[in-house]
Formats: sequence, C-alpha cells, structure tokens
Amino acid sequence: MIQFNKRNIKIFTISLLFFFPLLWGCNKTLESGPLEDISLNLVFDNKDSLGVNAQAFLYNIYGYLPTGYNRVNGDVLDAGDDDAIPSAINQPVEDFSLGKINPYTLPDNVWDDSYTAIRNVNIFLSNIDVVPLNLPGEKDQWKAEARVLRAIAYFELIKRWGGVPIIGDTVYNANEKIAITRSSFDQCVDYISAQIDSAKNYLPLSYNATYFGRITRGAALAIESRVLLYAASPLNNPTNDLSKWKAAADAADSVMNLGIYSLDNSFYDVFTSRKNSEVILAHYNSPNSSVERNNGPIGSPRGDKGLTSPTQELVDAFEMSNGDSINDPSSGYNPQNPYVNRDPRLAYTVFYNGQSWLGRTVQTYDGGIDRPAGYGNATSGETRTGYYMRKFLSTAGSLSSYSNTEHDFPIIRYAEILLNYAEAENEAVGPDASVYNAINAIRKRAGLNPYALPMGLSQIQMRSRIHHERRVEMAFEEQRFWDIRRWKIAGTVLNGTLHGMQITKNSDNTFTYKVVNADNVTFDATKMYIYPIPYKETISNTSLTQNPNW
Repeated sequence: MIQFNKRNIKIFTISLLFFFPLLWGCNKTLESGPLEDISLNLVFDNKDSLGVNAQAFLYNIYGYLPTGYNRVNGDVLDAGDDDAIPSAINQPVEDFSLGKINPYTLPDNVWDDSYTAIRNVNIFLSNIDVVPLNLPGEKDQWKAEARVLRAIAYFELIKRWGGVPIIGDTVYNANEKIAITRSSFDQCVDYISAQIDSAKNYLPLSYNATYFGRITRGAALAIESRVLLYAASPLNNPTNDLSKWKAAADAADSVMNLGIYSLDNSFYDVFTSRKNSEVILAHYNSPNSSVERNNGPIGSPRGDKGLTSPTQELVDAFEMSNGDSINDPSSGYNPQNPYVNRDPRLAYTVFYNGQSWLGRTVQTYDGGIDRPAGYGNATSGETRTGYYMRKFLSTAGSLSSYSNTEHDFPIIRYAEILLNYAEAENEAVGPDASVYNAINAIRKRAGLNPYALPMGLSQIQMRSRIHHERRVEMAFEEQRFWDIRRWKIAGTVLNGTLHGMQITKNSDNTFTYKVVNADNVTFDATKMYIYPIPYKETISNTSLTQNPNW
C-alpha cells in the first residue's frame, strides 16, 4: 500500500513564511488543523480571484523538497559514504556504510513523504481550475510548478528504489489501500521527463526577491539534467546506450544556454548568501545558526556538536594549489605539514588541525580541545577522524556565539550543471573542447594555479578527472552518496577501511601526523546499490515486488 504521510504540516511554516509574505492574510483561516482536514472548497475557492488559499496549498508542497544538512537523524547523508563518518557511534546513517540497512531499518526513508507530496500535487491539479485567477497565465504557471514538484518527488523515489508505482493524476483517499505494480526505472524517467517538458515553457526564468525559492524554468531543466544523467549512468544503463548519455548532455546544455546562471566568483559565498548567480534551486529556511551549532568543532564555548567527521579519503582527494595530486612526487606535498598549499576548497570544506576559526585555532591533535579523548578513545561525540565538516558554516559569529545566517540548502547549482555536462559529453563523444571548458571553469573558480587540465587526456582519464572534480566540488551536498552508486563503485570504495589522522603535539609545539584507521565499512554489491522497499509497503501491497536479494 502506498501510504501518505498525515503529519500535521501547517501551511505557514517558519521556513516558508519569510519569502512568501503574501500569505500572512489567510494564516488564521488555514492553520487550524492538518492539511488533510482542510475543506477543499475552502482551499480552492471559486470566489477567490487572487487564489490566496490555493497558492498557500501549493507552497506547502515545497516543504517536501530535499532539505540537506543534518537531515538523517541529525547527521549529513554523506556520513554514510566514504567522505565522512558520524562523530558519534551507532548513528543510523552509518548503517549505509556498515551494511546494516534492511527493509525494517532504513535511514533516509522518504517513501511516505514523497507519495504525500505527489498526492498533494494531484489534489492541487484536480481543483485549481475552479479558482478564478485574474492574472493571465498565472494558473498555467502554478500548474507547471506543481508538475515539477511532482517530478522531483518521483526522482527522490527512483534514485533510492529504482522503478516505483506511478499513480498519475489520481487522487486516492489518505486511508485508501492502493495496490499498484511498479513501473520500470526507464518508464519512471520517461514520466518525469514528460512532466518537466510539459511544464517548462509555462515557468518564468526568474522571480523577484519576494518569491525566491519557487520553481523556475532553469530549475526544471536542471532537475531534468540530473535525472537523465542518473538514467545514463552504469547502474541504470548497463549496456552503455550512448543515446542516453547524449540526452543527458543535451539537458545540461539547455541550462547552460539559458545564459542566466554562472559560477559565483567566490566558492564560499555560494553557501552563505541567499541570492547569487549559481544556485538554481534551494530549500529555503529562515536565518539560523543550526548548521554551525551542529557541525562546528566541539572545543568552542558556543557548545558546537561537531557531528560530522570527514575522512582522510576525502581530504586526500583535494589537490595541491598547483593542481597536482598529493601523490605526485613533484607536487610539493609534505605529509608532516599536510594542509599547506592545498586546493583552497579544502579549507572551506573541512576543519583541520591548526586552522583559524572565529578567534581561535582548531585543535584536533590528541588532547586538544577539539579532540580531548584522542584517537581511538572518542566517546563524547568528538571527531573520529581528526577533522570536522566546515562546508556551509558561516563566519558570522564570534568565539562565544553565532549570528543567524541565510542557510538555504543548494538542491542544485550551476557547478553541478557543468559537471553533469562534462560527464555526459565525455561518455557520449569523448573529451572534446567543451568538456575541458566545463571542468576548467570550475577549477579556475576554485583558485587552482594553473587550473587547466592537461591536454590529450583519453576518455578514461577524463572520466577519472571528472569523478574527482565532482567529489571535491560537491562534498556534503548529497552528491557523493548517489554518485558512488550510479557509477557502481560503492562495492570498491565502501568495502575495507576508511581512515583519519592521528595528530600528536610534540614538546617543541610541532606536530606529528599519522594516517590511522577510522572505521571498517562494508557494502554488499549484490543488493545494496538500491534500497530495500520498506517492509510495511510490501506486506500492504501484494503487487509491490521487493528489490533483488532483499
């Protein structure tokens, strides 16, 4: 049975109010109970020429967009892949890297929420025509937004479970038992693409500041770019059908050709400013400091929790500032001074020993204030790897307190579009000039000098470069977790040992650095590339077949 989430979601959540001020006027009317209990005649009012209540209903669906940050029982999703581990032990997200997920225990289970979002879209599309909107084209635009939100909900399902039941425009009762067979992954992709294609021409290129966060034409095309990239990838394209790669490249190119997005001049500013040229779609929130408090190094008097411990594998992926790998003998890398002259993105992504942070120095050496128990003895939730997550954290604060910051999780940004294009174009036709241009643009913005990739790379060499660039550029943005699955490399990178750094402070105030084991991980490649369908769904719907080997 497809079950719909009946949680009491208020129309006017704090996360939506600040950028949808139009809705204040109907707050008392619609906030009195769960969305399911609101009369549709009240929401879709044939006398409401402004469509205030219907618009509120639509905005509520935006609350189901991916929220990012520490959303999996308090941890970032990437603490379940090879980029990080949770600082506290026995956290649910680590079930992914320890091989413990099953149909009964499944962190990141968005099945109910996704189908609730789909149902709410269907309610909206089934009723919006009774509302007599005055502005020409506004109703078509709202319908288009709803269809793209539905497409996103289906994508959130299929990237986890493969093919799922498609319910079309049907509105089922919240308590109704629904027995529908699964459509194939490709059928779901076709449906998602059709929804976006039918909607894109009714969407504006941009909104004014009052309506930041709504679906634009660029957001719709960007989502389609990601969907088609996943469909072309080895997990879902075992015969390597090059036409799928070409379709993915064309989809990314369509976003690039809009001419309205570009890489922000500052990598850091992308994550701490609401309006910039790079973020295409974000999950908007009220200004807050929760990201800092959850992830900052624990030694600060602010009481930071340091929940995320990046791995040595991620840190080592960052090149030297001259663009050389740390494994290149001529790179200048010094393992006893490991963080000097590195890719500037490292300092914006990871906290490491000796880094300056809001009036103090980060101390992740054994016995330091950010690692008091030391390697192998961490029981208080301190870093298990010698690192903390730095990305997204604002410098708007002091040693004693943070200032609230606009933390709007970037669901998709222009850097990803460039990476999507480079990957798909390289697979479709090889490393042509456009592939180099896309990757070099990202490396140039990062501050690497020289930034240009060497000419004459083979397709395989370029693939490796693209995979590397995607990892360091998109760290902690819920990309790596899915990339290692769609590339079918999780069976390699999540079987064995993940590492950290043990740091010893010497009597002369120098430090000794030693790479050490941090966690043993396992990944069953016979079944774990896609999630098991939750047990309650398979027993409720006898037409719903479980994924292989679960």
